[in-house]
Amino acid sequence: MKVLGVGRVMVGGKSRGEKLFNASLFVVMILIMIVTVYPFWFSLVSSLSTGSALTRGPAFLWPQQFSFASWQTVFADSHIMKAAWITASRTAIVTAVSIFYTAMFAYAFSRPYLKIKKFYVVVGFTSMYVSGGLIPSFMLINWLGLYDTYWVYIIPSLFGGFWNVIIFNANYKALPVSLFESAKLDGAGEFRIFSQIVVPLSKPVLAALSVFTAVNIWNDYGTTLYYTQSLDLQTLQYMILKLIQSNRAVENMLSTVQGSNLAVSQLLANTEESGLVSAKTIELAAMVIASIPMIIMYPFAQKFFVKGVLLGSVKG
Repeated sequence: MKVLGVGRVMVGGKSRGEKLFNASLFVVMILIMIVTVYPFWFSLVSSLSTGSALTRGPAFLWPQQFSFASWQTVFADSHIMKAAWITASRTAIVTAVSIFYTAMFAYAFSRPYLKIKKFYVVVGFTSMYVSGGLIPSFMLINWLGLYDTYWVYIIPSLFGGFWNVIIFNANYKALPVSLFESAKLDGAGEFRIFSQIVVPLSKPVLAALSVFTAVNIWNDYGTTLYYTQSLDLQTLQYMILKLIQSNRAVENMLSTVQGSNLAVSQLLANTEESGLVSAKTIELAAMVIASIPMIIMYPFAQKFFVKGVLLGSVKG
């Protein structure tokens, strides 16, 4: 034990204040983790419980009367599977094209010799805080012929927004100027510099913004709500919204499945008799299933995620 001064005692290489701070930080982080993870865990165990068991009381830690019946019902519904395909394809296309397109725009924006750069700055920052509103946006979508088509999910989302441009711009300016000068001396054009030098050195930022973009697109239901009518264009999140808002939607799903597949119809007949399926368990099962792709994606991008956010947020 060492006495370092008034009120400070060193124990085991750390002062008591430091140990108290570390312990408090550990407790707070555990509480935050529980608050973050438990809602998903509660939905998971409830979706794996029988409907009759949930009517008697919620499942807090473990499923009550374990059953996959609700998950089987969700996977058997052709409308939900088509909505999942629409959502997945839209997310993949928009994420890839939007990140590439926004990265190219940001590269041009980061170059000091870009003409009328002040104009782009004014337009970009204005777009961050001012929008046309829902009605003008609807009129524009309709005028472009995108209303109630698959392209309404793609074309309006191809630019990632000026927020992403700012992050890309900070990352590009942190790259050594000598790299660009030597590449130009070797005869490389702007696109070659971007594709062979800038992109490989910006992988952390690209990965981080790809995660942000993919999660945002995957969770979007507003586009479906405002700009589509066809049942064939509904996204997974919009279908879940309908399940949550109306038990009638669940009943319609059950009737659709019963009419389309004899084996599934027999399964539902048996589960309804035994109380395995309820509107609540189907809602929770659909919510959990919709969350799984994004949960799986995060670990693969984790090694780039923190580094990418830091690189894109600090100007070199």
